[in-house]
Amino acid sequence: MTQPSKRDVFKPVELIVLSAVMALFVGLTVLLATRNPLLSVIFFGVAFIVVLVVIAMMVLTFKPNKSEQTELDDDLPPSGH
Repeated sequence: MTQPSKRDVFKPVELIVLSAVMALFVGLTVLLATRNPLLSVIFFGVAFIVVLVVIAMMVLTFKPNKSEQTELDDDLPPSGH
């Protein structure tokens, strides 16, 4: 088997960081609007989970077209077989 590229390894981290940033925005907005830290943490958690699930569903629906697939295949190192 071939080693995954750095891009392939960090792709899940990118998605988690993106959802955390969006959830942080929601949490801070709720905190500034209500001045209730507990409510802010609850909204942060809910937003994090919702954004993570939505991003995961969007990634699952992605299907590269023919030119993108050949470009992806070109990036793979040749196998030793």
